Parts: sequence; C-alpha cells; structure tokens
Amino acid sequence: MPSPWIWRAIWAVGVVLIVATLAFAALPYIASTRIVRDRIAWEMSAWSGFRVAIDGTPQIEVWPKFRAILTDVKLSKWTETDAPPVLQAERVEIDLSALAALRGDVVFQATHFIRPTFRLDRLPSGLFTLPIPTGGRIARSVDTARSIVNANPTKPDVGKLPSDPFGALDVRDGRVIGSADGKDVEILTGLNGQANWSALNADASLSATGIWRGESIKVEMSSAAPLLLLAGGTSAVSASFKAAPANFSFDGNAGLAQNAFFDGQAQFNTPSLRRALEWLGANPAFAGTIGAVSVTSKVSGETGRVKFTGTKLALDKNPGVGALDLTFADALPVLSGTLAFDTLDLRSFLSAFTPIGSSNGQVPDEIDANFASRFNLDLRLSAAHATAGATQLADVAATAQVKNGLAVFDISDATAFGGNIQSSLRFDRKPDGTQVEMRLLASDVDGAQFGAAAGMKRLVPTGTGTVSIILKGPGKTWDSIMDNADGSISANFGQGTLTGLNLPSFLKRCKQGGFFPLDEVSDGTLAIDGAELKANISNGVARIDKAEAKSAKNRIWVSGIVPYAGGGLALSGGISQPGTAPAAAQQPADGAQPADAPPATPGNQVSFFVGGSWTTPFVSPINGGSAGN
Repeated sequence: MPSPWIWRAIWAVGVVLIVATLAFAALPYIASTRIVRDRIAWEMSAWSGFRVAIDGTPQIEVWPKFRAILTDVKLSKWTETDAPPVLQAERVEIDLSALAALRGDVVFQATHFIRPTFRLDRLPSGLFTLPIPTGGRIARSVDTARSIVNANPTKPDVGKLPSDPFGALDVRDGRVIGSADGKDVEILTGLNGQANWSALNADASLSATGIWRGESIKVEMSSAAPLLLLAGGTSAVSASFKAAPANFSFDGNAGLAQNAFFDGQAQFNTPSLRRALEWLGANPAFAGTIGAVSVTSKVSGETGRVKFTGTKLALDKNPGVGALDLTFADALPVLSGTLAFDTLDLRSFLSAFTPIGSSNGQVPDEIDANFASRFNLDLRLSAAHATAGATQLADVAATAQVKNGLAVFDISDATAFGGNIQSSLRFDRKPDGTQVEMRLLASDVDGAQFGAAAGMKRLVPTGTGTVSIILKGPGKTWDSIMDNADGSISANFGQGTLTGLNLPSFLKRCKQGGFFPLDEVSDGTLAIDGAELKANISNGVARIDKAEAKSAKNRIWVSGIVPYAGGGLALSGGISQPGTAPAAAQQPADGAQPADAPPATPGNQVSFFVGGSWTTPFVSPINGGSAGN
C-alpha cells in the first residue's frame, strides 16, 4: 500500500491539473471581460499617446497562441477630434502574455497590423513627417532619456533608462498616405515589415519593404540604443536603403539632437544618375545621362555641413579619389572639394550638372534656364587621361563651378593634339535669357589631329600651329545659340601640307571652265610653308577676312561669308604666284572687298567662286588664267 506522502503528491498534481484546466477554460472569459473590453484600448493609448477606438467586436484565441483579434482600429490625435486618424487598420492581432492576463494585466508580446493606413503630417516646406503624439509611455520615456543625456551628453547613465518591455510590431499589406491640396495622396504602398524592440533600454531593429514612386524598396535599420537616439544622444546605427534606381548604406554613430550628428562609413551607387534623380524628385532638366555612379566615403558632419573624406568614386567606370564638403548654410546647398581621376570622360562628367551632350553623343534640343539656380558647386578636378568625345587629353587640370545662376567649366591646362589646350564653357542665366560662351585656345597643336577632331576632312593644314575660338550667344537651344552667336576664329600653322587638294587637277578644271565639285579634285595634298585664318562671327554668320596658304610657288586665298544656318558657302578666292598681282576676283556675296585680297590687276593667276554647302562645296572658275605649278 502506497505511503501517505505518495498519496499527497498525487493529490497535489491533480489539483494543479484541475486548476490549470479551469484557468485555461476561463481564460477566454477573463480576457474578453477584463482585457479586451477594459484594458487593450487603454494600453494601446497609454503606449502610443494617441486616442484609440476599437469599433469591431474583439475576439480571443487561446490556441496556438493567446491573442486578441481587433477589427476597425483607429488611432487619432487627442487635440484634433475632427481630423482623420493617424493610423487606421482593418485588423489588429495582439499576442498577449497568458500569465499576465490571469493576473488582470496586459502585456503585449507582439502586435500585428493587417492592412493599416498610416497618415503623415505635411510640413510648410512640402515634406511629410511622422505625427508627434502629445503624451504616452514612449514619449515620456524619451523625455526621461533626454534628461539623462542632458545631465551627461558625452557619457549618459544608460542604467537609468526606462526598461519597460515593448515587444515586436508587424505590418502586413499597409500603405502610407499624406494630404496635398486637400486630397489624399499615396506615398508608400505594399508596406510589409517588422520592428523588434524587446525593451526600451535594449537595442532595436527594423526591416521593411514597400513600393515607393513605382519602385520596390527595402529598408533595414538597427540601433544599439534607440531611446538615446530619439532623445538626442549618440548611438551606433546601421542603415541601408535598396531599390533598383539607387542603393545607400551607412554604418557608424549618429545623434538626432537639434544639430544632428553622424560619423561613419557610407556607400551609394546607382546604375543611372539621371534615373535616380528623377525618381527622387530632383527633376534634372539637363538631358545628359552620366550613367553609373558609385561612391564610398567616410562621412562626418552635423546639420548644415557634411564632410566626405577618403572618398572613392566611379563615374561611368571612371574611378577617382578625393575629398568633398557639402554645406547647407546658404540658400542653396554648396558642394566643394577636389577630385583626382586616372581616366575621366569629360562629356559624361559635364552632363551631371550642365545641359551639355551626354556620353552617348546626344545633344539636348533645349537648354534649361534654371539648372544653375538649384545648387552651388566648386570642384577642382585633375585627370591623368581624359576624353571629350573622340578627343584624347592628358594631364588635365580643370574646375567646375556653379553659383548664382552661372555655371562654368574650365580646363586650365591639358595636353591634346600634340600640343596644349585651354578651354572654357559658361552658362550665364540672366533676366533676358541664358547667355552661353565657349572659348578654346590650342597652342602648338598638330593641324591634322585638330582638324580630324573638329570633323574637317578637306583643306586642313597638317603643320604645327595655334587655334583660337571664341563664341558667345543667347538662346534656348543649341541651334538658336549658333544662329545668333558672335565671336572670332583665328589660326596660324607653320610648314606642312594642305590636305584634300590636288592642285594640278584643280587648275586644269578651272581652265576647262564650268563649275565642278571640290570633291572631284580632293585626292591630293599640297606642301605649304604656312597657313593663316582670321574670321569674325556676327549673328551666326562667319565673315572670313583672311584665309590663305603659302607655298614656294603659290599663294592660295579665299574670303567671304559662311552662315551657320543651312551651312551654305559664299566665298571668292584665287591662286597666284608670290610677287605677282592676281586679277580681280568676284566680290563676296555681300559686296564687301576681301580684306587681304591683292590689288585687282592682271597677272599670272586663277580666280574662282566657291558655293554650295560646307559638306558639298562647288567651285566656279571666274577666268581661265594659269598659275604656277
């Protein structure tokens, strides 16, 4: 027969089982009467600081989890009774502590919002922000943490932080909206995510996905001390933002005080800078597409200034290093610094901040008049090797500046065409329109290389020389600027050859009479002692004052006008032996006497007129005289 203590143990176990069974059976009743009806709405309000309304009939589930199921839940500001709720969810599932429920307490272990709608507040600047509650347990905990931070900003006593358990928040199929012009606009849709924060003095993490501006995004964040961070203190922070147009990540320390502070390593990359700016709402007006951009840098700063040190970047696979400084003290943000590249595509780089042709050679039809009034820029650039279209440059030193409506890109020094070049491109936004100015000075360059880069296929001197080009004009499109441009062109070349001219064939065709295409006599070269060009440009029309090439036996010259619009030619010219006086040549189309033409007296010479267009010129002899061989 069992001893009495065995019977007592059996009875104790039986009593425990009976009590547990009764408690389990009574749990739904206790929960429905003491928790859902009296406590859950109050507890949610106590945590959030918003007024909570539960319109649906609550349900209690015991298995497999003890949880309350709420429908049609609204959270609203206490001070705005007529305003739409800041959060409205079709269904809220709350995982509860069963033991706490038996004691009559409410302890949230996890909260799941199904198909919620979050409403953001709109700032005067047009940006949206999270609504701020006037009270609540979280707000009071932040105030407590703020006093701890103020007592010792460099080393706050984290042991005094509130340690209330918080749990996890889960969002399924949510959306975020805001109000613009009296209408609700969707900011984020398809929102799914989870935030884990076991206790207010513990670390926290957030992971969420959604659709923003038509693109799927993924956001991940974590903080070692989120309560300190919200209170203006400093905490270790890790954050990442991933989307098809752009990716960003940061890992370091940050603070959200009045002067926000951060110090860490940041990365940014995008397959297309233009696409990323358009997606972010920057609305770039220039048509250039810089393509892929990648930046890795140590980032430090506070509100008003950000410093990038040890920066490594790649623009369309052109790697570079340097240091940058971004300030927000003025009306417009200012980006300044120095960048050094081994190789650099100048056209691609310029397309990032000027309305110039893109890296694929496309040129925008219309120049935006406001692009230079959206930011300020002051960069110093250097590149061991660079390209500008098909032109190869070396040892490039350049600056890029944008300020007060003026955009300037200067190449102060570069090696190209076997010599040295300096150039400048300016966009000056004025009340009466945008003025564009282009300057180029090429010294000691090879004429053949320079002519090939300029697209000139005929009558190009191949000697060493100097070229100066200055163009300036108003307009909204590139064609309209060239149609109205003013400026000058000058060139001087030494001994070499003149390509694209078979002089014996040219003289023979002139003797035969009748007009003929210049291409018919372009299968040769002519040795020359030098060549010189002087032309003035007014309202898009180039007036050639002097264009001549001299050899030991001949002097070839032309003068006249070449309008940009249509590319037509109206030139008169001649071929004569040095020391002889050529006969009168036909006057230019505008009736002006060529500035450098010799006196119109008979001599051993040939005179002709050149018409047609620059791409297909035609020659019409004026007389049948002969010149030297």
